[in-house]
Parts: sequence; structure tokens; C-alpha cells
Amino acid sequence: MKPVLAFLLFFSLVSFQPAATTYQANLTTSQLTWTGHAEAGTWAPTGSMQLRRGAFEYDGQTLRNARFEFDMSSIKHQDAKLTEHLRGADFFDIEKYPTAVFVLREMKGDMAVGQLTVKGITKPIQFPLALERLPDGQLRIKGTATIDRTQFGVNYNSSSFFQNLGSYAIRNDFQLAFAIVAVKL
Repeated sequence: MKPVLAFLLFFSLVSFQPAATTYQANLTTSQLTWTGHAEAGTWAPTGSMQLRRGAFEYDGQTLRNARFEFDMSSIKHQDAKLTEHLRGADFFDIEKYPTAVFVLREMKGDMAVGQLTVKGITKPIQFPLALERLPDGQLRIKGTATIDRTQFGVNYNSSSFFQNLGSYAIRNDFQLAFAIVAVKL
């Protein structure tokens, strides 16, 4: 009987995982910044967008069960004309697709592996992610994801789809840098 008890005790200790705490994104202190690029030259417009909601679990070691929803109607640039173009059907078509969603599937070291849905199209994505504990008990998740817009049907002025664009060509990939601050629930 003692070997069985010892085995059960050993098994329960080995399989023990600390309880995860749920965190919710603070929408006012979280920051999302996008940067696009001209295919030729150095033009690289940068703008912002807002997080609509976000939550995840953290057990002191591993981030998991994360889901972040982005408000695509909040995408903006200092040039109002470009802002409206990005919100229109040529780019993110916010009337039809007002949100984009990232769902974390797993962490592989410091790499976040998940699914991104933009314009109703879901694709796998991975990017480096860093987690920082703030003095007030909050957590900050930081990183930059490089996203190929054409995988999500955003083909406007892509030389992969259109020829002879010259200086009007836009690179397929853009970066979304984020610093999401979250509080315990």
C-alpha cells in the first residue's frame, strides 16, 4: 500500500501547476501602433489603433488563453485622407469587418503562436512577446508582429497582385507593435 501512496503523491507533485490568474487589458493605457512601408523608397506611414477588449491567464510562468479584439474603426494616421482610405474597402473595410481578433494558442519560449482573424479570414501567426511585471501588480505584454496583409485579402497596390505600380506599390507586410497593460480580475 505504501508504494502506491508514494506513487500517487509523486504523480500529484509532478503534475501540479500553479493556479492561473485572469487578467483584463486596460484599454486606456494599452498602445497599438502600426507601420506600413512603400515598396520603393523610405516612406513608412505610422499610426495607431485601439484595443476593444482583451484578457488572458497567467500562472506566474506561462501566458495562456489570451484573446485580444482590435477596434478596426479606430485605425488612424495623422493624414485624415489616409485614415479614411485604410478604413475603406481597399484596405480593412471596417463597415463590414469592424474588429480583428488574435487568439493565443500557445507560448513556445518567448514566441506567441496563435490565430489572427482580419476581414473574416483566420491565419496562423507567431511573433516574439515579452511579459513584464509592473510595480502596481499589473502586467505589460510587449512585442511586434509582422503581418502579411495579402493573406487577409488586403491587396491594394500590392506588386504581388498588380503590375507597373512604380512608386505607388505598397509592401505586403506591415508591423503591429503593442504594449498591452493588464490588471488582475
